[in-house]
Amino acid sequence: MQATFHIVLVTSGQPALNPRLVKEADALTTSGYKVTVIYQYWNAWGTEIDQQILPVKKWNAIRIGGTPETHKALYWITRVRHKAVKILIKLVGFKYWLAERSLSRCTFLLLKDALRQRADLYIAHNLAALPVAVIAAKKNKAKCGFDAEDFHRNEITNNPYHMDVRLKTFLEEKYIPKTDYLTASSPAIAALYQQLFPSKKAVTVLNAFPVVKEVSLPAVKAAEPLKLFWFSQTIGLNRGLQDVLSALKFLEDKQIELHLLGFIDKETRKQLDIIIQELQFANKPNIVFHQPINPDKIPLFAAQFDVGLALEPGFSLNNNVALSNKIFTYLQAGLTVVASDTTAQKQFINKNPALGFCYEKGNGQQLTAILKRLINEPGLLLQTKQEAFKAARNDLNWETESLKFLKVVEETIAI
Repeated sequence: MQATFHIVLVTSGQPALNPRLVKEADALTTSGYKVTVIYQYWNAWGTEIDQQILPVKKWNAIRIGGTPETHKALYWITRVRHKAVKILIKLVGFKYWLAERSLSRCTFLLLKDALRQRADLYIAHNLAALPVAVIAAKKNKAKCGFDAEDFHRNEITNNPYHMDVRLKTFLEEKYIPKTDYLTASSPAIAALYQQLFPSKKAVTVLNAFPVVKEVSLPAVKAAEPLKLFWFSQTIGLNRGLQDVLSALKFLEDKQIELHLLGFIDKETRKQLDIIIQELQFANKPNIVFHQPINPDKIPLFAAQFDVGLALEPGFSLNNNVALSNKIFTYLQAGLTVVASDTTAQKQFINKNPALGFCYEKGNGQQLTAILKRLINEPGLLLQTKQEAFKAARNDLNWETESLKFLKVVEETIAI
């Protein structure tokens, strides 16, 4: 019966940049639904990874809005229009659909294609896609859902007068009440949206990953450097990297490698070098940079390391309550998790103390103490790595979380 249902997932990003969307599309397809993903070009390296991902998927992917390489005229027209909208919104406010247009280069092209897709359910995978899913569902007499991977109104700042906060608050309050379901990627995000929209039942679906069978149970290793790992789509300096650099300074006499995976621009690399210089290392720290790879391959890549770092500084309410996919990647890889004590991460470590350690965000000395202990107690390091590996195969995985998501979808379509 499910094969008769058509579900459309919408994002203003790309599949390679939204692993959660890909996991949901895969889960829906495996369950027998017809699935279409509508997306737009975001960047070149994401496109390269999309070219690896999409050909093997059983769902249909539609890219709209052109790229710098294909349909160039459309791409540049939409860029110019988007810049104009962002200027106009500062002058006249959120009327004339400027709010909806301001978050995405291709809002109305996404909507145009979504309307063409006669679906039973439309799922928005970021805030820019939310108006698209709601309007398409209304026009096509279907249902719609919103997956809140972040607490959007406070992604950048907590200042209620900031334009980004005002804009996203306006869109959330206009469209979330019109959705048929609401999921969130952490208990803390779900709680915040539940408080804002009490008529909605915000369901937590953790940002976990499928079990990676190629990763083996961590075993005792010969004496070698402690290998730290951190990754993101983009390497930036607002993600807590200063904490680990400070710890490396305190641990100069120890053999430690820091591996960073993600795209880094020249300016960020320059700023990172300045921070390292200011710390006045006697010997330059052993930092290895890795280019972005297919998200599906990150757990296996990460398995060569010892410690997975989740260093969020809590610079905004969202950054404080988000439970990033980093932690679940580290678990699949069998790494000891070392996390800053943001609300979401502290809750997770308190609930799963065998998997790793928490330190006070911004406190390099506390982080140093944890890393030093792992160096001095190899048995503890091995134990936490093995516990992480086991937890990822028992219940902290997408196989478990996808059942929650599919139940929400089934109940929504059945209404």
